[in-house]
Amino acid sequence: MDTAQEKKARYEGGCHCGAIRFEVELDLSKGASRCNCSICTKIAPTTHVVKPAAFTLRSNEEGSGVYEWGGKSAKRFFCARCGVHCYGRGYLDVLGGDYVSVNLNCLDDFDPGQVQVVYFDGRHNNWQAGPRPTPWPVEPARVRA
Repeated sequence: MDTAQEKKARYEGGCHCGAIRFEVELDLSKGASRCNCSICTKIAPTTHVVKPAAFTLRSNEEGSGVYEWGGKSAKRFFCARCGVHCYGRGYLDVLGGDYVSVNLNCLDDFDPGQVQVVYFDGRHNNWQAGPRPTPWPVEPARVRA
């Protein structure tokens, strides 16, 4: 997309208690995404992916917890005090290399009803299907005996 047509703006955000603070430059007219993978289903982020240069952490990263799993393509950063998942960092070729995934719910004064959301099927590693306008199914959890 021609950068002259982009509607980028700078937003501030952070966790609930304020221990994590960040700024991010993004274009909310491009929408947001949700995923049905096991972690996204549990924490329910609404995300937008940016290049690392568009993201600035304003607080000390030492107050963050870090969670990494599976293929280790991403690290999720959350507040060690209040538990809010604010952003993730990773590397994926399909995203053009290094990226930061920002939880838009952590933006100050963000109204999730004002952004169009698309859905990915991460639970089935079905990334090649691309996004769609309705959520992908999540199978019921197995009951443990």
